[in-house]
Amino acid sequence: MASRPRLHPDVLRLGWVSLLTDISSEMIFSVFAVVFTSVAGASAALLGLIEGLADLSASSLNALAGWLSDRSGRRKVFTLAGYAFSTLAKAMLLLSVSIGNLAAFRVIERLGKGFRGPPRDAWLASIAEGASRGYAFGVHKALDKAGAVLGPLLAWALIAALGESASTYATLFAVAFVPAVLALVVLARLDDRPATPRVHESPWRAWRSLGHGFRRFLVPAGLFALGYYSLGFLLVKAHAMGFGVSGVVLLYALFNTTCVIAAPLAGLLGDRIGRSRVVLLGYAIYGLVNLGMLAVGERWQLVALFALCGVFYAIEESQSRAFIADLEPQRRATAIGLYNLVTGTLYLPASLLAGALWTVSPAAAFAVAAALSAAAMLAFAVLRPAGIAP
Repeated sequence: MASRPRLHPDVLRLGWVSLLTDISSEMIFSVFAVVFTSVAGASAALLGLIEGLADLSASSLNALAGWLSDRSGRRKVFTLAGYAFSTLAKAMLLLSVSIGNLAAFRVIERLGKGFRGPPRDAWLASIAEGASRGYAFGVHKALDKAGAVLGPLLAWALIAALGESASTYATLFAVAFVPAVLALVVLARLDDRPATPRVHESPWRAWRSLGHGFRRFLVPAGLFALGYYSLGFLLVKAHAMGFGVSGVVLLYALFNTTCVIAAPLAGLLGDRIGRSRVVLLGYAIYGLVNLGMLAVGERWQLVALFALCGVFYAIEESQSRAFIADLEPQRRATAIGLYNLVTGTLYLPASLLAGALWTVSPAAAFAVAAALSAAAMLAFAVLRPAGIAP
């Protein structure tokens, strides 16, 4: 077996930034759906709206941030600005846990995520060698999701120690603010990895310059995005099946633990057999998760589906970006930003549809998601966007 590829130290440092940020964010997200619906009193339909708006806000600045980063050649300043904005948004939760404040936080915090994503991923792609790029993205995602394991576990420990109450959630939100600030300190000490500036290139010209392979990839990616509802619905399903808030938090930690383990392995697999096959594998696994949700009846079955969903997430969140970096070596931030904009915009109708179907029958939401996964696989196989990618 080939030896494990060596990683540039800055891959790990960027991973530490993501780890600390995710400890903060996932402490909050692990309880958000339950706090929003059970404590603040919002409906499942409103949860779907807010989650869709959060996904839309996360993607709304992607294309702009990617273009600005490629145009200026700068990565660090835009990445740092995005992380800082998300950190400031978390300070809102120190004020109250009302429906309005929770909804505003969820949407505003995602704006920072959207602004930092494309320049950070382009920065990461420039650090990683092409032959091990998938592995580098996988390791980064593993560190990112390691924070998403520690965050829910910290949330669970606080809830177990203090009990389920509004004051406990207020304490949890205050604790979660600390690692977000530490992430900014680590990031500020990193050296930039600038690209060649394109100072005279307009956004429209930059988008039109993207290749046919990337454009073909947007079709199956868009179809898949229409069925990619928020994980919050799975957490609500677990709560409905008898898991308490602490149990829901532990399920979320399991999901993220599986992602941590699977992400580097998915990267290595993509480097060796081709990332297009691994992207298709991710679509297939998501479809299987939704088919499983149609038949789940025992709590252990739901636990297994949460673990399998973590494998899907490891593939989707790391290898799709590595795939785009292969397709567009000259305009990586622009391409990743446009991809995030297209898919993120579609997440809004996806979550709205899931929320509407959920009020009628949760099974209908899972069935539609499974069907759209199959449609995305078919479109990928027909359009073959990977003709020039490894």
